[in-house]
Amino acid sequence: MTLQTISESVYVGLCVEIGTPQQVAIRRDVWDIKELLDHTVARLDQPVKMLSGSRREGFRFKDSDVDFMIWPNNYRVLWDFSQATQRYNLILCDSSESPPGFTLLWLPLEQADRLVLSSCVRINGSLYISSAKHRNNTCSLIRQDSTVHGPCSSGSIDGELEYDYAHCFVSDFWPPSAYSWKDRCHSWPPPHVLNDIIRNGCHFVAIGHKLGKHADNEWRISFSKAEQKLVYAMNCTQFLTYGLLKNFVKEFNKGKSEEEKLLCSYHMKTAIFWAIQQNTIAHWCPQNLLAGFWVCFKFLLKWVYEGYCPNFFIPENNMFLNKVHGEAQRSLFTRLYGLYEKGIAFLLQSPSISSYIMYVLCNPRLSVCTDEQTLIPEVVLDGELFIGIKWNTVLCPLNLHNCMEYLHMIEQLIWSPFTQCQIPMLQKLTANVLQISAFMLCDMYSNTSGGNKQMYIADKRSCYMLKLAAKFGFVSDLLYIAMYLYKTFRHREALSVIEMTKVKLAQPGLMYWGHVDPERYTEAVGGRSWSYKMRHAVAYDIELLHHIHYINELTPKQKSNSLNHERFLFIPPFILLHMLEFLCCRHVDPMRAQAALDDLQVLVHHDQGVLIDETHKDISWEILGICQQMTGNHQAASCTCTM
Repeated sequence: MTLQTISESVYVGLCVEIGTPQQVAIRRDVWDIKELLDHTVARLDQPVKMLSGSRREGFRFKDSDVDFMIWPNNYRVLWDFSQATQRYNLILCDSSESPPGFTLLWLPLEQADRLVLSSCVRINGSLYISSAKHRNNTCSLIRQDSTVHGPCSSGSIDGELEYDYAHCFVSDFWPPSAYSWKDRCHSWPPPHVLNDIIRNGCHFVAIGHKLGKHADNEWRISFSKAEQKLVYAMNCTQFLTYGLLKNFVKEFNKGKSEEEKLLCSYHMKTAIFWAIQQNTIAHWCPQNLLAGFWVCFKFLLKWVYEGYCPNFFIPENNMFLNKVHGEAQRSLFTRLYGLYEKGIAFLLQSPSISSYIMYVLCNPRLSVCTDEQTLIPEVVLDGELFIGIKWNTVLCPLNLHNCMEYLHMIEQLIWSPFTQCQIPMLQKLTANVLQISAFMLCDMYSNTSGGNKQMYIADKRSCYMLKLAAKFGFVSDLLYIAMYLYKTFRHREALSVIEMTKVKLAQPGLMYWGHVDPERYTEAVGGRSWSYKMRHAVAYDIELLHHIHYINELTPKQKSNSLNHERFLFIPPFILLHMLEFLCCRHVDPMRAQAALDDLQVLVHHDQGVLIDETHKDISWEILGICQQMTGNHQAASCTCTM
């Protein structure tokens, strides 16, 4: 095999492992729409959240964590007073005594909320926001079990998914110390990307330079948003080369402690940025993928030899200054040079890389082509989209006015150019807002003395919104109608909806999380539009917001969850289906109620992770206990609650 043939094999293997261009585009598009909505409707007194890191870039590595940046929406960081507006609380940068890429954040008016003021220190008589204090003060704001890790609050959810929350501040203006970067952008990125990056400014994360004069008080300038746009601007080969570099550094660091890991994924990103901008490869195509990797590897080797890794936006910021020096630098260079002497063939000794090549050799029909279905079956691509839609349409509007803002923004987006996968995304967003609005409207008139006429009108509107939402959303969204009808004492109508839902959820081709029969699914909806598939063959968990009253039987669980700083209660649709059937039948058909309870008990006791995900086992047992207790079987209920 020639080097170019091996490159093609690695390209195909990376497409299967990391994602085809269409898969990566889906991952990005759904996040982009979600954040556009959230940022547009966010009030000044609400924090703004942005997904960052590898997941936002389009990667889905099995062991990668989830990175978020969170900042207060009522503050803006300025570089000089000419940029000031009356809309925001002002913070001014003071970089006079800081290393390149770092700054102090000065409160010129000494006016701020309690959280910011508690993070302040006096320097030369003026009030500055201390990065160290801010890290400690914000560590447990999102989750109480978080710990400080670098500039972030870190931890894991259910011992599996690791997360990093970087509490930061934002500037709408490009930093003066990075002006030279604009002058370097002759060939890449394209002008429209460059202008978009400049318009979006930068962030400031809470960590100082270890060798700086004000290490505990300085803030690092973060170009996370700019980096995301640069990664979006890569072609497929460049993106997969970046993925290959990330794989390389992960294996290179395997078995080392955190202190011994001198190279990281951010160094790989820096290398690929420099390699693309300096036109080191004439054509970034599948046949040159390994050549592109080799160029980036030589950048790393050179930087380690010199002990200088130039930040892509501020080259004067040496990202090796803290760690890569002395004996550690010499040892790292020796290891990298040993790989360099072997040539690009050293990559073939990597388990993951060799597995890509073997995968292609064992599947000779796979080739580098534009037909992505050769690499990724339709059902896999659909699963990628629908799970993205599920997680990125979870909204938390505070009131009806907030709901109307979401709907207005969605209406504006309908007239904008959008990609194919953003159509079902917008439909599901619309469905979710309508569902939330319906229950909010019901509660609003149930808790007031507005009179029967107003309650009748509100009920009609709520029912209409829920029926409309069911036409846009997943199959499982029918359960919101059943919940509402039970809540408003229309038990027979609710049972009619439950029966219809039961039939739809029993379809052999139904997709629920990762569980689907590919042949039955393709037979049922293959080749149809994503909107059609979503409405007829996809189900996901029901999410209940804690500040909304759905049904009395779930209110205690919602309240206990909210005490743990959880904003939602997620319930498997099959569990809620049996629960609602049991609740409704208690009023109209006691024998059928017992049958529904028996079905619920069998499902909870015997499901093997197909209809009840492991993370939802607890809520499923608790719902079974609630239903058993309602029958007077307190002994069974108490046993169930201790499971």
